[in-house]
Amino acid sequence: MPKIFTSEKQKIGQIGENIACRFLMKHDFIIQERNYTQKWGELDIVASKENRLHFVEVKSVSRENIKSVSRETIDNYRPEDNMHPWKIQRMIKTIQVYLMSNRVPDYMEWQVDLIVVFIDLNNKKAKIKAINDLIL
Repeated sequence: MPKIFTSEKQKIGQIGENIACRFLMKHDFIIQERNYTQKWGELDIVASKENRLHFVEVKSVSRENIKSVSRETIDNYRPEDNMHPWKIQRMIKTIQVYLMSNRVPDYMEWQVDLIVVFIDLNNKKAKIKAINDLIL
């Protein structure tokens, strides 16, 4: 059963995840799974490319007018600062369960990536900032 998003924040998050998936597919990633959920956490996107799994956390930021967001603001925005220790621990546990339940071989390489999507709903535009291979 698909997840139903009701709050404005959840709807923005879903739009951001859709944009992130399109971005990844454009860059030759294969989307394996979306919103992989366990009772203690969720993985936004699980993708693969060149025999490596990517666990992608998506942060969506809605802006009234994305043109007013300067390149400097986007470059200096550090969404990884929002990755609180409890969030990281939950993510690690969820990744471990995903790897075990999907019987991912031990030799398979994987990494955690972060995609920030700056969304301008009025003009139907978005800007993406990707941070690859986060160290948890």
